[in-house]
Amino acid sequence: MGFPNNIRVIETMIGTRAGKNAKLNYQNLTGMKDKETETYNFPAQYMFKDVPWSDQARNFEEEPEPPQGAELLLPYMEKHNIEIAMIGVGPGQERSGAREAIEQYPERFVGCHEPDPNDVMGSIKTIRELHAQQYIRAISAFPSGRNPQVPINDPKMYALYATCVELDIPIFCCAGIPGPRVPYQAQHVKLIDEVMYDFPDLRFVTRHGCEPWEDLAVKLMLKWPNLYYSTSAFAPKYYPDAVIKYANTRGADKILYAGYFPMGIHIDTIFEQLPDVPFRDHVWPKFLRENAARVLKLEV
Repeated sequence: MGFPNNIRVIETMIGTRAGKNAKLNYQNLTGMKDKETETYNFPAQYMFKDVPWSDQARNFEEEPEPPQGAELLLPYMEKHNIEIAMIGVGPGQERSGAREAIEQYPERFVGCHEPDPNDVMGSIKTIRELHAQQYIRAISAFPSGRNPQVPINDPKMYALYATCVELDIPIFCCAGIPGPRVPYQAQHVKLIDEVMYDFPDLRFVTRHGCEPWEDLAVKLMLKWPNLYYSTSAFAPKYYPDAVIKYANTRGADKILYAGYFPMGIHIDTIFEQLPDVPFRDHVWPKFLRENAARVLKLEV
């Protein structure tokens, strides 16, 4: 059968800010020290070619600033048969367009909030408020991206995990060597083992590859029923072999599709490459839709 064109995709990582507005992402990443990073549209830009609407990729005389929010995303979602997209919702009324998109198109957008674990009580309050207001169905974390860093198994994170279990929502957490130029120890994949032991009911989804510990991530997914892996920040041609093999054998229910548009990879590029991923036929509907629907508890 190969790549199916009739599956209504659930996208678990897509941004609402592009071009100059993308630099607003730096509010959640303050630990970088090198000067080159300050020139990037997003902190890991050195790792990607032709970042959409970046200074390096644009002809400013011919290409205007892109639209933001739903206006940016909906045309691409229609083009690539994406039914629902998970977008980042800030704690206040930031100019990301995320809240407006969810309010205007609740059937197309769901929210994910990145709390600051260094402000434990404030973060718990914000998570509960956003959830009660129906703005979010998940939270996210970038352990190496906080200053000070907050490791995956830190007591501060435990308070957020407990809140997730209480509200019955998942966490999408970066794991593996971070792209931005910050130390990696806080998100070593081995730290997830302790978390899953202490929170067996927590739905924990890794982001950004788990490299160079993909094999360890697979071992942990075999061990823990509620541990999942998403393909965020990877062009499909670079999906790790260990993850593809796992999806094709025992892990069809554990791997979720996630992109990285417009941060680092154009959505057109992702969907051009997806048909070449050697997933077995039974994996595709789970990878593109069913697993995300189950993790996020979407009624679709």
